[in-house]
Amino acid sequence: MKLIRESSGAFTGGVLGALLDSFNIWFMGVVGISDLIGITMKPEFTAPWAYKRMIWGGIWMLLLLIPIWRSKTILRGMLFSLAPSAMMLFVVLPSMGKGRLGLDFGTLMPVVVIVLNFIYGISASFWFKKTAGD
Repeated sequence: MKLIRESSGAFTGGVLGALLDSFNIWFMGVVGISDLIGITMKPEFTAPWAYKRMIWGGIWMLLLLIPIWRSKTILRGMLFSLAPSAMMLFVVLPSMGKGRLGLDFGTLMPVVVIVLNFIYGISASFWFKKTAGD
């Protein structure tokens, strides 16, 4: 039962964190923060776009099942958010034709990805801690 509870908590935390991440990148575009920092990525908040991000967010946060730094919720979330950040910067954005690190979206794109994914990872880590009984 513990494995089921922990798996569910990790996945759900990742889903909710990814929803927050999706809202953040969309909101940055809507209110002009993206323009202010020179980022041209301004996605539309659509169900298919958010759903795909949420499922992948849940899958990535299964990393929370790895039993390291369990007492360091914030650092743990930040650590485990680095894997999807690397995937985004070195695989996803280049495959979209936006260059390594997504620099064609703007020079601060790597910083935006890492910072928003830190928020995603931290929120997922807190959810996991609350639901898994750590």
